[in-house]
Amino acid sequence: MYPPELSQPPAWRVEKDFLGEREVPSTAYYGIHTLRAFENFSITARKVPQEVIKAFAIIKKSAAIANGKSGEIAESLVGAMISACDEIVKEKFLEEFILDPLQGGAGTATNMNVNEVIANRANEILGFPLGSYSPIHPLDHANRGQSTNDVFPTAVRIAAIWDLRELIDEVTKLYEALKLKEVEFSAILKIGRTQLQDAVPITLGAEFSAYAEAISRDKWRLFRIEERLRVLNLGGTAIGTSINASRDFQLELINALRDETGIALSRAENLVEATQNADIFSEVSGSL
Repeated sequence: MYPPELSQPPAWRVEKDFLGEREVPSTAYYGIHTLRAFENFSITARKVPQEVIKAFAIIKKSAAIANGKSGEIAESLVGAMISACDEIVKEKFLEEFILDPLQGGAGTATNMNVNEVIANRANEILGFPLGSYSPIHPLDHANRGQSTNDVFPTAVRIAAIWDLRELIDEVTKLYEALKLKEVEFSAILKIGRTQLQDAVPITLGAEFSAYAEAISRDKWRLFRIEERLRVLNLGGTAIGTSINASRDFQLELINALRDETGIALSRAENLVEATQNADIFSEVSGSL
């Protein structure tokens, strides 16, 4: 089973994993892990949102920078990885991210999709063929010092912040429009109603002032939610214990990610708790 647009590719390449060999379209930048996930999780006919993919690419770029500075990855490879990530952020290769957003494994399939595209594109930049995974490997390089369990939540947090900021801008416009109507309607007298019955007089402007105040509180709630979204479990790796992620790498990673996003991100004080709990996403959903 292959994505419809690649059901008849011009040629194939053979890739291998622990389950065996599979043919992958020769021109695809994704690899065998992505293909298997596509077969397992074709549920909604939708794809992972572009904002999440872009956030992933920024995180992977930041990780490459941090791995280079901490000496974990040779600088000769870091440049190609950064270039590949930059291209994804600029919306190149978006057709290579073929997975359904409904998937098992806490987002491992999407993480591997991003890792494979970055590795293949970086190797291509260095003059090596797609599917070679050398000198840059999806796990050993693109995913070095990371886990799905800290990268995926971080990508969703960043994407949510981007979208929330757009929403806040629109809520601000709505608030300002309601305040204008409050003034415009300040002299219009009408009957107020309680329990679906006429009650006592009120101005239409006063009613609009109440609408504006309610929207103002909603805007405040969105600001507060963003504050919590900015606290990341990135660097905690699989369960928050930071196994396979050096202290130097963790510090460089957060610093690089702040620079790349322009967002005042911070590392959670308790990485185990931040990895274990996802209540912030329920809060975001509830606020909408």
